[in-house]
Amino acid sequence: MTPRIAVVGCGQWGRNHIRTLDGLGALSGVADVDTARAEAFAAQYGVPAYTAEAAIAAPDLDALVLAMPAHLHGETARAAFAAGKDVLIEKPIGLDARDAAVTRAAAAKAGRILMVGHVLRFHPVFQRLCGLVREGRIGTLRHIVSNRIGLGRFPTMDAVWDLAPHDLSLVLHLAGSHPVEVNTLRRTVLSDETDVADIALRFADDITAQIHISRVSPYRDRRFSAIGTAGMLVFDDMAPDGQKLAFYGHTLSRAAAGFDFVHAEPVFEETQTGLPLERELAHFIDCVTTRRPPETDGDEAVETVRILQLASPLKR
Repeated sequence: MTPRIAVVGCGQWGRNHIRTLDGLGALSGVADVDTARAEAFAAQYGVPAYTAEAAIAAPDLDALVLAMPAHLHGETARAAFAAGKDVLIEKPIGLDARDAAVTRAAAAKAGRILMVGHVLRFHPVFQRLCGLVREGRIGTLRHIVSNRIGLGRFPTMDAVWDLAPHDLSLVLHLAGSHPVEVNTLRRTVLSDETDVADIALRFADDITAQIHISRVSPYRDRRFSAIGTAGMLVFDDMAPDGQKLAFYGHTLSRAAAGFDFVHAEPVFEETQTGLPLERELAHFIDCVTTRRPPETDGDEAVETVRILQLASPLKR
């Protein structure tokens, strides 16, 4: 049977969850602090409207998707676990790594599924890139570069917390370990918070990574690159279908006079299609049904928050 899932939080991202879960046949309720908004979505999709507390307590709901302000995620999720519900929490899982770890422990103690909405982990192009790296297409992975820039929204949260969770989840998954060093350069440009940042990561196995984020760029760039000893892979989310994943056979080798460099034209890799959010929620449904651990679990979520705190400590 398809699990019965309610979305708690009907804001900008919550409504995407509502629409997608409805398409998957799993939407069974909505909740929001604004009762009129919740009732409007409930009427549109033909499901009950709840308060968050009522959704947690409802015996006819199996799981919740939390799309709330991040500071409410931990307390709400822990109450849901105690009530016997599985939970998908939108990123970030919280604003403090210690609180995030408490949430992870609560899920484990209750025997419930905890999944975190690092949606780009479910992008079919990124998943294909990871597969090619594992197959050795670029030799030994040495460096990762992730760019996420554009003219963005200006929420009260700074750009590191607003944008970098996406990139951190991708980097952590591809690197396959936690960084041993984190260095950050942050700049306030047009707002009162961080608008531009560069995060440099170093891992114990000589893999390095750099993340560049900006919400004050005059143009958009959404590229993720994996650089290895035998070539490079680039996931360009702004490119048209069929050209989103390119392999560059560039190589650098030692020579008597220094180094020899080989430049190669891009070879575009075949990739699957599919909406990342739909794939993410289908995975959550499968985890709730089969009880298998989710791809984006609490461990990755806690580490992401730990790095975010190091990269940009929030003002208290």
